[in-house]
Amino acid sequence: MQMIRILNPKNSLGKFSPFYLILPAMIFVFIVVVFPLLFSLYSSFTPYNLLYPKSLHVFIGFKNYIQLLTNSDFYVGFFRTLIVVALAINIEFLLGLAAALLINKITYNARLLRTLIMFPMMFSPILVGFLFKFMFNDNVGIINNILESLGVIKHGIPWLIQSGLALFSILSAEIWSSTSVFAILLLAGLMSIPKEPIEAAKIDGCSPLQSFRYVTLPYLRPFIYIAMCIRSLDIARAYDIVKIMTNGGPAGRTELLWTMIGKTGFTDSKMGLANAMGYISIILSVAFTFYFFKKLQSAKKDMGLVQ
Repeated sequence: MQMIRILNPKNSLGKFSPFYLILPAMIFVFIVVVFPLLFSLYSSFTPYNLLYPKSLHVFIGFKNYIQLLTNSDFYVGFFRTLIVVALAINIEFLLGLAAALLINKITYNARLLRTLIMFPMMFSPILVGFLFKFMFNDNVGIINNILESLGVIKHGIPWLIQSGLALFSILSAEIWSSTSVFAILLLAGLMSIPKEPIEAAKIDGCSPLQSFRYVTLPYLRPFIYIAMCIRSLDIARAYDIVKIMTNGGPAGRTELLWTMIGKTGFTDSKMGLANAMGYISIILSVAFTFYFFKKLQSAKKDMGLVQ
């Protein structure tokens, strides 16, 4: 009789049993996600300094946000991040598209090639940072050694010391490690394209370039925007590679948003100001997500996938 009462749906325990089943997961999500978000949001309205824990209890309103919005260094880092994101995702798109088109045409050992193209993704960003920091080293780096052996340069180029070259080095590391994201997604798009439209375009006398522009590319647009959305969010919060390769130098010329946040919070101990900076930078991520989502919806509408 006791077992029947427990299994009876009218029993109060049975009615709320789904809630009890997901309660451990809800508690875990609250501890790991919700509480840190609420704590960081609150501390962004305080002068919280890691060296002075009592400063967490001082409420200063929007002073941190006003300080950032009137700080020229923050604007420089913000727009530098925008430039890096724009350059990286466009170059990765072009290289990934070229790789996907080539692999899609190859029939011999195609599985091996698809596996090899994923190889850079297997490295952690920290390891990629150390790898490229060694490659671009002005004394023992392989890049300078190759250029010197070819007679292109006579003396080592200080890649990681000059501001423009340092940013180029960081972009090279980002592009090498993540072009495969575009290649894999675009290759999946190419493999899902029906053969009939392409064959019809050939019968109508379209050149390969015309077939790609008017048939293949429209089918790839959803995959392009998904890849761009993923990569824009990754690059916008780039930290590991920049930290390892240049640490924001020289003289802050390669400082991006999240390296600025890390330096403000953990080096300068100004955690309240760093959290305010983080919440302002979220605007950048939301803007990218909204833009590419609208583009994705437009592409699906053009293909007739949504009304």
